[in-house]
Amino acid sequence: MGESKKYIIAGGGTGGHIFPAIAIADAIRQNNVDAEVLFVGASGRMEMEKVPQAGYKIIGLEVVGIQRRLTIENLLVPIKLLKSLLHARKIINDYKPNACIGVGGYASAPVLFMAALMGIQTFIQEQNSYPGITNKILSKFANKIFVAYDNLNLFFNPNKIKLTGNPVRKDISGTLPSKKDALDFFQLDEFKKTILVIGGSLGARTVNEAIEANLELFVKQDYQVLWQTGKAYYTGIIERTEKLAIKQIKIHQFLKEMNLAYAAADVIVSRAGALSISELCIVGKPCVLIPSPNVSEDHQTKNAMALVHKNAALMIKDNEAIKKLGNVLVDLLNNEQQQDALAVNIKMLAKSDAANEIVKEIISSNQNK
Repeated sequence: MGESKKYIIAGGGTGGHIFPAIAIADAIRQNNVDAEVLFVGASGRMEMEKVPQAGYKIIGLEVVGIQRRLTIENLLVPIKLLKSLLHARKIINDYKPNACIGVGGYASAPVLFMAALMGIQTFIQEQNSYPGITNKILSKFANKIFVAYDNLNLFFNPNKIKLTGNPVRKDISGTLPSKKDALDFFQLDEFKKTILVIGGSLGARTVNEAIEANLELFVKQDYQVLWQTGKAYYTGIIERTEKLAIKQIKIHQFLKEMNLAYAAADVIVSRAGALSISELCIVGKPCVLIPSPNVSEDHQTKNAMALVHKNAALMIKDNEAIKKLGNVLVDLLNNEQQQDALAVNIKMLAKSDAANEIVKEIISSNQNK
């Protein structure tokens, strides 16, 4: 689409920020094969590994967040923030981007703030139904804000908002593989009901504990479980469950083939991060959401409730998950009418072309500059 352009995509920290960022970068390349994309992330965070794997260059900033408790690290935050602002300015000066796109995470703030001060167009991709304080501040400088939920005009200038949905991985946005192929891939039985468990890219302690506490119930019900534990929990879970020798429980540290995992599932248990919910809407399977309480503004509960109010998912509070999850899953898997209703309603909320829509808006804004 015309001359070569340069873009910086800033942010990361979790898969919920990184995968939408990569989807946007892929869409930029798709719309303009000569376009250049540079990522800026936080040193030592997940994006420094995942972005190069996707084929993009990334520069790390020494930036950290404020701890919720009083720590020595908090005293160093102003110094690291100033350092990251100066580093961001140097990156922008050297790279000379046409636009900067923030996807959330520690690195997003210094890059977008400096870009705005330097007169470069800035864009925010807000994944959640309740934005954090950083994006509320950055929105004052942004040219446009791409959102995934209604009613964000409570927090942002309505003239800047564009409802696009959240960008998702390319293998999710298209047609999923057949269920039989997916079950074969994971060596699962096509005649058993399958529960897929995903606690986010880093894993989730409560979700894992709730599944582990109910393994005997699932076996008794003749269910099979495809379980992503996350890196931190994998070894311990393997050690504790090895003696059970349960063939129908398939435990993975990380599920790289998420399109196959979604295709295999009858019911999905998940955290309620913005990316997870966007993918679940596209997949269109009945879900039980367990929002993490350890996030700013309790935004995962708000994300989940946006679906619950439309009868598009079930929700269990984190502190009730161990006690309630087993019975909720049994009731749901025994109720085909409820499964069908949840699947139809969540599918109606899907937005599968968010990345392209975002990129076309950015290109259009650049051309009108």
